[in-house]
Amino acid sequence: MTVKEVVEKLNFKVFSGAEGLQNEIIGGYTGDLLSDVMGNAEASHIWITLQTHKNVMAIATLKELAAIVLVKGYKPEEETINQSNEENIPILGTDEDEFEISAKIFNLLNQ
Repeated sequence: MTVKEVVEKLNFKVFSGAEGLQNEIIGGYTGDLLSDVMGNAEASHIWITLQTHKNVMAIATLKELAAIVLVKGYKPEEETINQSNEENIPILGTDEDEFEISAKIFNLLNQ
């Protein structure tokens, strides 16, 4: 499933990185502790978090993640948006919390 398909099905806001909407998603990871995500997320995963600072892009780039989903109405910082556009890794947004959106993404990926 592509990032674009998930955006359309879950009505996510696209903050940045629109060039990466065709990235393929093969799984996901939910977490806010960067070292945990760095150690456990895998390439082509979608990452669900409330972290908005530029270090999330460093992790997303290093791990070759498909996209980042910010929860609870959080918005990315300007530096984060700029790096997202450079790396073509979309940053998406939702008002839902991590638990709810993780379940929805899991269900979509396992249909």
